Amino acid sequence: MTASKHRMGRSCGGGRRLSARAVACAVLAALALAACSGGQPASNSRASATHRASVPAKVGHPAKPCSAAVARASSGRWKALAPAPLSRTEVAAAVVGDAVYVVGGFDARTAASTRKVERVDLCTGRWSLVHPISAALNHMGVASYGGSLYVLGGYLPRTDTNSEATARFWRYEPHTDRWSAMPSAPTPRAAFAIAVLGHRLYAAGGRNDSVLALRTVDVFDFARHRWSRAPSLEVGREHVAGMAAAGAVYVLGGRVAGVNLAAVERYVPGGDRWQELPPLPLARSGFGAAATPGRITVVGGEGPAGTIREVDALDLASGAWRRLAPMGTPRHGLGVVSIGSVILAIEGGPTPGLSYSRTVQRLLIR
Repeated sequence: MTASKHRMGRSCGGGRRLSARAVACAVLAALALAACSGGQPASNSRASATHRASVPAKVGHPAKPCSAAVARASSGRWKALAPAPLSRTEVAAAVVGDAVYVVGGFDARTAASTRKVERVDLCTGRWSLVHPISAALNHMGVASYGGSLYVLGGYLPRTDTNSEATARFWRYEPHTDRWSAMPSAPTPRAAFAIAVLGHRLYAAGGRNDSVLALRTVDVFDFARHRWSRAPSLEVGREHVAGMAAAGAVYVLGGRVAGVNLAAVERYVPGGDRWQELPPLPLARSGFGAAATPGRITVVGGEGPAGTIREVDALDLASGAWRRLAPMGTPRHGLGVVSIGSVILAIEGGPTPGLSYSRTVQRLLIR
C-alpha cells in the first residue's frame, strides 16, 4: 500500500547534486506555492484520460512568494498543502524523478475503484492527470525503479475490497506517458508490502482469494526480467506497510482476521530468514511508511478506536522508536512517500471504511 523510498539525487533541471535539506526546502517551496495560490490544481489537472504528463520545470533557487516562509518554517510539525484534484482512498503512491504519482483507489465521485493516476510536480507543486492504468485497482502496490513507475497486484472488482486479487504487473514510462504489461507475479495479492532494493522489487504479505494472511515473498529481478521467491515472512499478515532502507527490506504492522499487529521484520538479501525487530509502539493496519535519513516513519492507519493520529519513527542505528508530531488529519488507505527529509501523506480515508479525502500534508524531519 505504500511505496519504497526514492532518493532524488539531482536538481530538477540539471546535474548538480543537492543535499537532503536542499531537496526538502525546494519541495516545500513548490508545494507551499500551490497552497498559497488557493489550493487550486493546475488547469490541465482535469484533462482527458489521455493527457500527457508535463515536463518538470527547473528548481534552481526557488524565488516563489512562499519560499522564504517555508524555508523558515520549523520542522517537526505537519502542514496542510494544496489539496489533490481527486478525493480518494486506498491509493498507493511513489516518487519517480521529480514527481509523485498517486494510483488507483476508490474515487469519492463514483464510490468505485478507478484507473486514474495523478501526478504532482515536485518542482512546481502543480497537479495533473496522466494516462490511466488499464485496470481499475484498489489495495495495489506501487514502486519506482530506473525512472519508471511500477504497479503490482491489488483487487480488480471496482466495488469490492476483499476478493479477486490479481498478480498482474504494469510499468509506466513518464517520458512517453504510456503503460505496458510486465510478467505477472507468481502470487496474486492485495494489501501487501512493496519495496525496491537494488535491482529487485519485493512483494511481501497481503492476502488473496485463497489465503487471508500471506507469508510468501515474491521478488522481481529487473535485470533478469523474471520472478523468484525469497524466504517467507515469520508472521503472515495483510494491510501491511513496507519499504527498503539501509540495505534491507522492512515489513511493518498489518492485521490478521481483523486484529492489528505490531510486528516488524527485516530481510537482508542473501539471508535465509526474516529478522524480528522492536515492534511498533502502536499496532496498526492500512497505513503508510517512508524512509528518511536514518529513520523509518509510520503514518496513519486504523485501529479499534478509528483512524490513527500518532506518528512513530524507528531510529535505524539505535533500534529505538520515538513519537513524532501527530497528523493533523489522520487517515487510512493513504499514499505515503519521502523526498529527502520530507514526508508527504496523500489522500486516504479520515474515518474507517470507505471514506475519502483530497488532503495532502507534509512533515519535515531534521
